[in-house]
Amino acid sequence: MSPVYVTSEISALRSVLVHTPGNELLAVTPGTREDFLYSDILNLEFARAEHDMMVAVLRRFAAVHEVRDLLLEVATGAGARQLWITRTMDMVMSSDAIAERLAETQPDELVNLLIEGATRDGGPIAEALNRVEFALPPLPNLFFTRDVGIVVGEHVLIGAMRHEARWTEELLIKALFRYHATLANRGILYDGSNERCLDCTLEGGDVHPVREDLLIVGFSGRSSAVALDHLCEILFAKCNITDVIVVVMPGEPTAIHLDMIFTQIDHGVCVVSPPHFIGPGRLAVLHRCKGRAGVREMPDLFRALEEVRFPLEPVLCGGVERSAQEREQWASGCNLLAVRPGIAIGYQRNAKTLEEFQKAGFEIVEAEAFLSGEELVDENRRCIITVRGSELVRGGGGPRCMTLPLERAPL
Repeated sequence: MSPVYVTSEISALRSVLVHTPGNELLAVTPGTREDFLYSDILNLEFARAEHDMMVAVLRRFAAVHEVRDLLLEVATGAGARQLWITRTMDMVMSSDAIAERLAETQPDELVNLLIEGATRDGGPIAEALNRVEFALPPLPNLFFTRDVGIVVGEHVLIGAMRHEARWTEELLIKALFRYHATLANRGILYDGSNERCLDCTLEGGDVHPVREDLLIVGFSGRSSAVALDHLCEILFAKCNITDVIVVVMPGEPTAIHLDMIFTQIDHGVCVVSPPHFIGPGRLAVLHRCKGRAGVREMPDLFRALEEVRFPLEPVLCGGVERSAQEREQWASGCNLLAVRPGIAIGYQRNAKTLEEFQKAGFEIVEAEAFLSGEELVDENRRCIITVRGSELVRGGGGPRCMTLPLERAPL
């Protein structure tokens, strides 16, 4: 197998890519937050501390690679640097001076510029008004690594990000999959860095490889129908995927990706936002099958999965009360990362969801107790390891959003 290999959402995690939030978050202010796709302002110190705890838990299960570290290693080569300079300049239309600066700077400064951005020198009016413009855009969403890179089998998909604020993220992740040996793969099947069309967008929060031959995807405001059809054609031709289940997303600001309302946790177990999958308001679900024309409309997600021999029982995010369901779905209560079958990382704050996990036979283990050795977690113990996330959740995502699995054990 190549170093990257993912055919499941739950099998043993062996390596994963993360990005610890840095100074790029300081670009998000009340005046710029909407431009950077934020609904709130994060405290960098608190966000880093929470992220560090999640990474510490991850390191007990898998090799953890930092985006910044890998970028530094490929930045010494001419190929990655040339990709970043030419393509970034095409996107942001910065000055020749910025291009020259990128070409001549040392690798560490180059990586800082690409992640944290660079301000444009202002004239006297801009200085008098204290207005700051970016010649290179900062990337405060980069710690949501899941959206930009997707591993399916031994191949890679580069996300085609819906919003311009995230376009240069595609180039950073593409360079890693193209030039870094740790991320060696059998090829980039879908290269979103070449897409600049709102009808052709694809983000990793909507792509769930749950079995070697089965994908669950979300048709959302971030992943278009055209892109999903194109993805199906590629995967049917190049991979072992034969069935794709499509969840038609609700278009709500709290449900921008499928993993904000659905995540698989164990064999036969998932966590869902109840209003979206159970009852009269449930979302439409389609089934596209290799070799079959068109798609079939399915009664609901669970019956669609039964038909492809992948039955799942839901744990209810927020429990049975609608107000708690809405509050905890907003707080990424469905957005967990499985590191082993039946062992997942989630936020401590979603108390009602954790109660539902307990009813389903999962134990709740706080990250502090796990890391100190006070609580032990073994392969035969179903549990949710909870990390603090009251600051990180302000960014609009959870542990699944913040992790890009590079390798999982075969299921």
